[in-house]
Amino acid sequence: MDEYKACNLDYFPENILIDVLSFLSVREVVRAGRVCKRWKRLVKDQRLWRLVDLTTWKGVTSRILWLLLRQYLGCGLRCLRLRGLLLSARGGTFLSESWLKALSTKCPRLSKLYLLHADLRGLPSCQLLPPSLQILELRGCELPREFFNQTSPASSQETPEATSSVGAQQKIRDQKGKGQASPSGIGIDTLVLNNVPSFTDQHLQSLTTWERLRRLEMRDTFRVTANGLRSSAAKEGVCGVEGLSRLKFLEIGITGRQGYQLQMASLGLGAGWLGLEELSLGGKEVGPGLLCASRLKDLKCLCLWACTLSKMQIVRSCRMLRGLRRLEFLDVIFQPPQCPPVVEGEGGGGGGEEQDNDEAAGGDNSNDENRTLDVNDPIPSLRRSLAALLPSCTVVFTNCSVQINPD
Repeated sequence: MDEYKACNLDYFPENILIDVLSFLSVREVVRAGRVCKRWKRLVKDQRLWRLVDLTTWKGVTSRILWLLLRQYLGCGLRCLRLRGLLLSARGGTFLSESWLKALSTKCPRLSKLYLLHADLRGLPSCQLLPPSLQILELRGCELPREFFNQTSPASSQETPEATSSVGAQQKIRDQKGKGQASPSGIGIDTLVLNNVPSFTDQHLQSLTTWERLRRLEMRDTFRVTANGLRSSAAKEGVCGVEGLSRLKFLEIGITGRQGYQLQMASLGLGAGWLGLEELSLGGKEVGPGLLCASRLKDLKCLCLWACTLSKMQIVRSCRMLRGLRRLEFLDVIFQPPQCPPVVEGEGGGGGGEEQDNDEAAGGDNSNDENRTLDVNDPIPSLRRSLAALLPSCTVVFTNCSVQINPD
């Protein structure tokens, strides 16, 4: 028994201690480094600083960020999550140009940056962010007007005609033809915008100069209009494909802020989008987006989430999406099918909606049991209809429900 009483953490190997410390928050890890010299050395191990989440640490100031960068953060950092002072009563400067430059130098492998409630209006451009970034996620942030502009020092003295979107894209193509890459090019391939009210059509147009952007998610970006989306779409132009030509995934969703002016940005998809393979529509953008999805010739995956739909609405939209390979419904509320009263002498007429449903389902009306179940649950009937329309498409239902009719 005396042997076990004498045992303490000093007998544990360092790998086990590092695994134990990895379950602590950043603030607790920093405090653990004050225990002894051994722990002070252990908490600086870069395995503990691969994924750094500071969103739960309220009141993080620029002074704390400098302390963490100088003593702990290093080449092992892969993902950094920060909470700004936008909703803080004391306010103050959060991210500075000097800190971002030091972060780029000391953490050359940082690939993902998540900013929550950060006021970025003090930064002239996103080019100050680490060039190693591949994923940038902004939630509840304030942006300056030209935050997403991509400019090089040599082009700062050029005329406005040369700095337009078409001129910038032509210059980049010329550099590629000569085998030269822009030293200040933005390497971000995934941009996530969640509840960023300051994001406008001008910001969206600035993204057309990003050569590596392949995934764009816009949730609750209320100032993006259909015209802005239409002008940024990939399309054939004078100098080849213009707009967001490399974009493969696009998400548009409006779920919050009751009573705002609905822009229906997804109507901008009606002009088509070359190369767009995956589309995600949510909330109030699902209805207008389904009307325009048939114009997307390269579309292979469609996801509908957080909305209310009817079977007829889905079937009519999917008739024009023959190339679809995956259709996903996430948190969707399905409206129950309408059952008009049957009048004697009109049994052979049938409603137009019922006729379309039977035609989409392949005309198999012999199973009365399935018909009875479809009255209460439209999902099995919808699955059969989609299987007949899109035989090579995988249909997935996740957390879906049926609207209860009070009548």
